[in-house]
Parts: sequence; structure tokens; C-alpha cells
Amino acid sequence: MKKVLVGGVFNVIHPGHIHFLKKAKSFGKKLVVVLSTDERARQKTFFVPAAERKKVLEAISFVDKIVVGSSSDLFNIVLKEKPDIIALGYDQDEEWLKKEIKKHGLKIKIKRIERYGAYSTSFLRPRRFL
Repeated sequence: MKKVLVGGVFNVIHPGHIHFLKKAKSFGKKLVVVLSTDERARQKTFFVPAAERKKVLEAISFVDKIVVGSSSDLFNIVLKEKPDIIALGYDQDEEWLKKEIKKHGLKIKIKRIERYGAYSTSFLRPRRFL
């Protein structure tokens, strides 16, 4: 069974996120979403707590598992989950990931998913919900 891992903040789920998650799921049988920590999410345009972001992702039927990432060791979740594939969005850093995969002697494929439309949350004003 191929396991696919993706990561992101997911402050506001929009059609671009749905496209990204569906495409990632098409690469394997199980989709694991690593949700950015609250510390990371606070750096974005506005902030929704991880517990609330997780609830929204849990409502998406094709997402199999959601875990909140680590602020101290970003690669720790990869080592724990042992994915076959890591799917990256158009704006996610691939070089760092390649180095970590090589450093740990892992055989994980990286697949880049193209941008869908012009969807983005970066235009939203800074604000904290809840």
C-alpha cells in the first residue's frame, strides 16, 4: 500500500487545496496530511488554531490521517510516517527535502503538484480567528 504525505498550513481551505489533496491521493492508497504548527501558521496572513484546521481537514473524505507537525524537527514526521511519496505544492521547497531524504538514506519519491487556478490566501488581511 503506497502512502503519500503532504504538508501545509491550510488556514482556509479553497479549491486549490482540494485539487492539491486529491492529486496527492491519486499517487497512492493512503493520504497523510502534516498540518503546520500554530507557531508556523501565525507567520501567515492570519491564524486559525491547529485544532480547528484539523477539524476542517477531517471533513474531507479522501484524507486518511492528519498529524500536527513539529516545530523543532520538521523531518521527524517523515521518519515516523515512512511515506512512499511526498507530494509538494508549487510553492514548497524541494531542495531541503531532497537533502534530508538522502541524509537519512530513504527511498521516498517527491512529486510536484501544479498550481490550480489563482487561488491563494496571501491576499487576506492579518487576523486571528477563534
